[in-house]
Amino acid sequence: MSRTIIVGLDGSSESRAAAEWAAREAKLRGLPVKLVQVWEPVPAPMAQAPLLGAETHQHWTERIPRESADGLRLRHPGVEVSTDQLTGRPAEALVDAAKDADMLVLGSRGLGGIGGFLVGSVGLAVVAHTERPVVLVRAGEQAADEHEMDEAGIPSAATAFRPVVLGLDVAGPDETLLGFAFEAAARRSVPLRVVHAWNPPPYYAYGMALEPAVEREMAKGDAVMLTEVLRPWRQKYPDVEVVEQSHYGSPSLLLIEASREASLVVVGRRVRRSSAGAHIGTVTHAVLHHSTAPVAVVAHD
Repeated sequence: MSRTIIVGLDGSSESRAAAEWAAREAKLRGLPVKLVQVWEPVPAPMAQAPLLGAETHQHWTERIPRESADGLRLRHPGVEVSTDQLTGRPAEALVDAAKDADMLVLGSRGLGGIGGFLVGSVGLAVVAHTERPVVLVRAGEQAADEHEMDEAGIPSAATAFRPVVLGLDVAGPDETLLGFAFEAAARRSVPLRVVHAWNPPPYYAYGMALEPAVEREMAKGDAVMLTEVLRPWRQKYPDVEVVEQSHYGSPSLLLIEASREASLVVVGRRVRRSSAGAHIGTVTHAVLHHSTAPVAVVAHD
């Protein structure tokens, strides 16, 4: 299968926002986009009831993908767009469709009046089980949201991109995760803001306050580790400005705060091939639900 960007399409506003984001990303990467719609068969007793007329079924299985593809081609000239219809459980079908893709893009509802996502069960299941990068895009996400304001303070897609933010654990840095983030920053010609959070040893959490001198030494040690992890990547991507941020505190809160000024937030998910099943991780889970920018989840060993 040729390299492509897969989009899960269901006709909702969030999936349409995901398709628009995917088309913009496809243009940056020089890749085609495939809109995938999954039709889940209903149980036999329900199938016999006249719940869905032929016209409604045709609208969902034919018109929505066709009209969505036509709209993307019109708004993103030069991007190759195709469609595919699958049958089965949505999460399983999307994971299978993404096996040979560059990435899978899904939509997510916004959390009402506050910034962030509402990631549904299908989205969480896909993130937890696919080994390809998955990008979650909020409903209502616009191209201008990923760019700096213009000189008049008005959102504009003609200005420079906002920085890419990477959440990194220096105790277990992964090349797949780092490579994805550096490539994303390089394509957008923006700085890569690497956020690392550190916490004191467990015994300090039980009533032992950190002395200022100890805190300074621990902070210095973590900052040095972060610099060493990033050193070969700075050399590999000399045109990417790297902003290192090593702070004491919750990595989830730091990344959520950083997302407010980001075009993309990149986080990792460790692949677990065991009887314990799939796992997203508490930090990634929190960022998925509360980031105000699109979130890329990169699976790694």
